Amino acid sequence: MKGGAVLSALVDPLIDSTPDVIDSVALARLYGEPLFAMPQDLYIPPDALEIFLEAFEGPLDLLLYLIRKQNFNVLDIPMAEVTAQYLSYVEQVREGNLELAGEYLLMAAMLIEIKSRMLLPVRKSDTGEEAEDPRAELVRRLLEYERMKLAAQKLDALPQLGRDFYTSHPFADLITERALPDVHADDLRRAWSEIMRRARLNANHRITREQLSVRDHMSRILRRLSDVRFIEFTELFIERVHEGDTAAIIVVYFLALLELSRESLLDITQVEPYAPIYIRLSYTPSA
Repeated sequence: MKGGAVLSALVDPLIDSTPDVIDSVALARLYGEPLFAMPQDLYIPPDALEIFLEAFEGPLDLLLYLIRKQNFNVLDIPMAEVTAQYLSYVEQVREGNLELAGEYLLMAAMLIEIKSRMLLPVRKSDTGEEAEDPRAELVRRLLEYERMKLAAQKLDALPQLGRDFYTSHPFADLITERALPDVHADDLRRAWSEIMRRARLNANHRITREQLSVRDHMSRILRRLSDVRFIEFTELFIERVHEGDTAAIIVVYFLALLELSRESLLDITQVEPYAPIYIRLSYTPSA
C-alpha cells in the first residue's frame, strides 16, 4: 500500500461527506419527523416505530466520522475508545435491529484484528517484498464508501417529482369541430383523370378462338393443283403468306396437305436429298 497518498486522501479529502455536528440519536421517525423521546400521553403500537440511527447509516459511516471529526488516527487505533463507542450504538439498536447491531460488532472485530496485526513484527513474504499494510483493505473500503455516499448526495440534490415540484394537470373545456377540406374544380379534374388512368390499366383483352377447317383447305389445295401439272412446295405456301394468311392458317394449310397425301390424292416427290420438293395431283382431273 502506498501509505502516504491513500491515508492522506482518507484523513484530508477534497470533499468531506461527514456532518459537522452530530445531534442526539433519535429513537424513531413518526410521519417523517425524528422522535427523540417516547411520548407520555400518546399510545403508539410497538410496530409503528422503526428503530434506526439518525446520524450514521452503518459502521463504515461511523468510522469515517471518527477519523474526520474526532481526530481518530487510523494509523494508531485506540481500540478501547472505539469499542466503547461501537458497543454504545449496538446497545441502542440491539432490540430493534439485530442485523444492524451485528454489522457494528463485525466492524469492531475487524478493528481489533487490524490492531493485533499491527502489534506483531512485520515479516517479509517469500518473494522478498514487504507484506501489505493490514489497514490497506479497510482504507480502500472507506474511500469507496465515501465515493458512493457523495454520489448518492448529488443524486438526492436533484429536483424530484413529488418532493421539490409537482406536475400540473390543466383542464380545458374545448369544443372541437371537424374542419372539412376545401375542394376546387382543379382537384375534381385531377381526381377524375386518375380514375380514368386506372380504368385504362384494368382494360380487358378478349381472345376468341378462330374456327379453321382442314377440309376447306384440302379443297383449296386441290383447286390450286387442278390448273397446273405440279408446283413447288415452298411456292404453295408463299402464295398463302402473300395473301395475308396468319400463322394459324398456314399450319392448317400444311395439315390439309398431309391429309391429302395420306389419302393418296397428292404425290410429293423429290429427285435427290436437298433438292426442291414438288407436289402434283395423283390423278387426272376430269374436264
